[in-house]
This record gives sequence, C-alpha cells and structure tokens, in this order.
Amino acid sequence: MISAFSAAVFVLSLIVVVMFSVWSLYSRKHRYLLHRLYLFLMWDYSLWAVIMLLMFITPPERVDILQFLDSLSYLGTAISPFYLLICYTFTKSADKPPKWFFLPFIVPVLAFLICLTNDWHHLQYQVFSVIRSEIVFGPYVFISGANGYICVVASMILLVTFARRNPSRLYIGQCSMLAIGGLCPFLVSILSTFSGLNFSIAATPLSFSFLVLFNGIAIYRLNLLDITPVATQHVLDWISDCYLILSPSGLIISYNKPFAAVFASRYGIMENRYLKDCVKEEDISKKTAIYNIMTAVDACREAQATISYEQSVVLNHDGAVQKSYYVTDVSQLIINDKPAGFVVIFKDITQLKKSMQQLQDSQSRMMEQERFAFLGQMIGGLAHNLKTPIMGISGCISAADTLIDECLDSLDDPNVNQDDYREIYGEMRDWFQKIMESTAYMSDIITAIKGQATTVSASNTSLFTVDELIKRTTLLMRHELLSSGCTLTTEYKNPANVTLHGDINNLVQVLGNLVTNAIYAQKQVGGGCITIGVEQEDGSIKIYVRDTGPGIPPSVRHRLFREMATSKGAQGTGLGLYISNAVVHGKFNGTMWCEDNPGGGAIFGMTIPLPPSAETTLSDAPQSIDL
Repeated sequence: MISAFSAAVFVLSLIVVVMFSVWSLYSRKHRYLLHRLYLFLMWDYSLWAVIMLLMFITPPERVDILQFLDSLSYLGTAISPFYLLICYTFTKSADKPPKWFFLPFIVPVLAFLICLTNDWHHLQYQVFSVIRSEIVFGPYVFISGANGYICVVASMILLVTFARRNPSRLYIGQCSMLAIGGLCPFLVSILSTFSGLNFSIAATPLSFSFLVLFNGIAIYRLNLLDITPVATQHVLDWISDCYLILSPSGLIISYNKPFAAVFASRYGIMENRYLKDCVKEEDISKKTAIYNIMTAVDACREAQATISYEQSVVLNHDGAVQKSYYVTDVSQLIINDKPAGFVVIFKDITQLKKSMQQLQDSQSRMMEQERFAFLGQMIGGLAHNLKTPIMGISGCISAADTLIDECLDSLDDPNVNQDDYREIYGEMRDWFQKIMESTAYMSDIITAIKGQATTVSASNTSLFTVDELIKRTTLLMRHELLSSGCTLTTEYKNPANVTLHGDINNLVQVLGNLVTNAIYAQKQVGGGCITIGVEQEDGSIKIYVRDTGPGIPPSVRHRLFREMATSKGAQGTGLGLYISNAVVHGKFNGTMWCEDNPGGGAIFGMTIPLPPSAETTLSDAPQSIDL
C-alpha cells in the first residue's frame, strides 16, 4: 500500500506544481510549445499524485473505490508521451506539435477505459489487489508497459543523436538532464516488472517525480529555449570559418567543426589536451599551422594585443590537392582584469585571393590594351618624328662630303693656306655636331617608344626626374601636337626639379593620356595652347595638364576615374582615365583629380606623395618649354 512518506512526497509535489503553475501563467512563461508541454506534464503528474493521495486515505476494504482510482491513475501514465514530445520539440526546434502527437496517448486512454471496465473482460487485471504481490495482470498491461518503454527509448535516441551532432557543453548538459529524468522511471519500471521485488504501488509515480524535476531543470534552469548559445554559435560560424578557444596555459577548450576538419584531424588536436603536446619536431622546422598558432599566442600574451597573420593550408579533396588561405586573428580574453584564455579565429580568404588575382589579371589586360592604344597613337607620328632627323643627317653628310671634295681639290692650289683648311674643318665639325644632335634626338624617340612597348607586368623601377618625364612625353606627343595645331608649354609654379622613384614609363603613359585628352578638347575650339604644370606642396608633387577647351560636363565629372566614363561620346571609352587612375594609385600611391580651368576648359592632374628623402634641385627661375 502507500506509505506515509510517499503521501508526504505527493503532497509536497502538489504544492510545488500549484506554485509553479501560478508563477508560470502569471509570468507568461508558457508561450513556447516546450513550456506548454512541460505544464501539461506537471498537471498530468499532479493528477496522478492526487489519485495516490486519495488511495492513501481510502480504507483497504473499499476495493471498488480503490479499483476506480487505479483506473484513473492510468491517465497519469500519459507522462511518457509528454516526455517524448518534449524531447522531440527540443531536438527538432519545433514550434508546433507533430502530426503524430496524439498516437502515444491512445494507449494510456485505452488503459483507463479498459481498467474501468475490467470486470467485463479482465484485460487489465485478472485479479485486482492493492497488494502488489497479489495482483495478477491481464494481457493489456504488456501493451501499456511497451508504450511507456517505446516513448522513453525513442526519447533517448533523439537526445543522444542531438548531443552527438551538437557537442557543446550547454547542449550536452540539457540532454543529460532530460535523459536522467527519463531513465529514473524507466529503470524503476523494469525492476518492478522483471526483478520480482515487491515494489509499492506508489513506486512508479514517485519515480516520475524525478522526470518532472530534471525536465524542469533542463527547461528553466539551463534555458532550454534560450537562443543565445545558438545565436553565438551561428555568429561565430558566420564571422569565422574556423575558431579555437584556449585556456591561459594553452589547454584546448573548444573548437568548431570546420576547424576539426581542416586542422584538428591533421595535427591530432583534441579538447582537454595542451596545444604544445600536438606539435611535432617537423612542425617547428616547417613552421606549420600548429606552430604558427603557438607562436602567435605567445606574441599575443606578451604584446597584450591582437595578433594577425596569414596561414596557407594544403587540403586534399577527393584526390585533388587544393591550397587554401586563412587570415588568422589571435585575441586574449580578459575577465575581471585577469587573462582568461585565447580565441583564435580563422577566416577563409581563398576565394578573395582568387577574385583579387582575377581582378589584377583583368586590370593588367586593360592596362596592356591601353598601352597598345597609346603606342598606336605614337607609331603614327614615329615616321614623321624620325624622318626629319634622318633627312637632316643626310643633308649634313652631303655637305660634309662636299667639303671633303673641296679639300681634295685644293691640295695643289698654292692660293689655299692653312687658315682656309681650318675654316673648312670648322664647317665640317658644325655638320658633325648637327648629326650628333639628330642622332641623340632619334635615340630619345626610340627610348621613349621602347619604354612604352614593355609589358605592364615588367617593372623597371628607378630614379627619374620630373623633367625627364615631361621630356619623354613631349617627344612622344610631338607629331600629334603639330598635326592638331596645338602648342605645348611647361610651367613650374615652384622652381624645383623633383626626383621620383618608380617606373617612368607608367607615368609617361598617364601624362601622355592627359595630353591626348587635352588635344582632343583643344581641337574643338580650333587649337591653342596646352600647358603641363608642376607644383610642389605639402610633401607631394602635383603634375597637371591644362587646356582651354569646352570643359567637362557635370554629369560626367563625378564619374571620372571611378568608372569608365568619357565626354567624347562614341569616340571614347573612358578606359584611359580609369587605367591612369589605377596606375597612379597602385604604383605611386597617388590620386588623380579634375577641376575647371578659370580661363575656360579643364585641368586634369595627379598628386603623388614624396618620400622624406626625395631630392630637389632648386632653379634660379621658373622654366618654360614651348613647342
């Protein structure tokens, strides 16, 4: 029968259930499905407890009342189906009951009806008694027991599967609480059924009190529905492809699945193991990922700052070797002004590197196209530029040849003295000097063309002066200036010849592109003067090209340099300024700009920062070069 101790436990349980129900309903803690299921489970258990108390106060001789109360107690066995639904809701993150939710409740309801009508068929009891040893069960009791076992076993399978897929401490703790609550009545039921021990009729409902208790701890104390751990995990997985958490002493606390797949499986990294124990001698010599992590952690500890570095990893996917790149950040965790550990976050930048490489390749191709287009303009005037000095050299040689003949003819002439020969030799020297000047000019032209013919990828960095830059540009643009009726003037606002470091051919292309655009603008107003200006200020040098053409429309100006915009209509692509901006920014850390010319037209220029050691040679006065 039911002991006084069992009755006291049931009374205490009822008080707790009533207080918890009032608190839960008042605080609106029943808004989630999981909370509602737990309330139903508690109310079902409280019904069972009330029945046990009624059986406790019912005299033993009133077998009819005891049998009716026993029939009602089978409604309490619906706790097992409620327990299954709680586990399902937790592991599946369900917000509404599954379609099959009513199926586990059929057996307890039938057990109540069968037990209530037991005198007609004896399916539940062949002999009913309040004494456990005198009871003889009918066949349906095995169905009722099997239903409870199936619910508990199914719940255990759900919990174990979920814990294996989500091996975080919080989830393991929640699953453990739920599992312990279900195992208590499961073990008591097995012992009372198969051990032959004389258990009290109150043993089963008492064992279910543990299920109610541990389920309550899991749901309310461990925040079973708290999304913070899930959100934290989601954010960590979103901002980092891999992460590793270490204690101050280097003990491995936790890591996520991507880290396990990329690093942990390769280096034998496991939780509750020191990182230094995972390092091998060959790792140190090869400076592998695990060695770099240790080095970065030590540096982070000493510097008290975040350490960042790039890590490459060779992966083997289905027999294909692939190299991946990660940006690794090592940060120290501080709690109450004391070091609490380290967080190592890895961000996969493999695709970013590929995209950057593709962008660089695409930009290089466009720069090559623009360079060849610039060369195409130069080639048109190359023949003219070389024809003039060649014809001059030919004329000089012809004049020198005539002077040689004159010398030969006068060898036997007594009227020709030494002074006459000196005069002839002086004229010959003058012609030879003109030949040297012409060949020097041709050499400059060839050098400029040759420099522009080199590929973009071939870097030829050296020191060069702004004067040399302007001279090469002027040589290359000479024919185009003459054929367009334009003149080129160079002005120095600050009388200083600045020395720059880099590939002069890159800036020749940029400056040549600006002069070409100025020529196009100047031709629209019938030609005129184009000015190349140089100004040094605030640790930088400004090189600009000024024209007096129609100017740049406002609709185009704000898009210049950022995209391929042009004011030439179908005659332009905008590629020149776009590539020029990329060259100035990428290779000289400078910027390009555009503004209106106060006298009409536009001013295009570039500003290049000067290093502290940049050499300047002061002149006596501003210089001017006219073409």
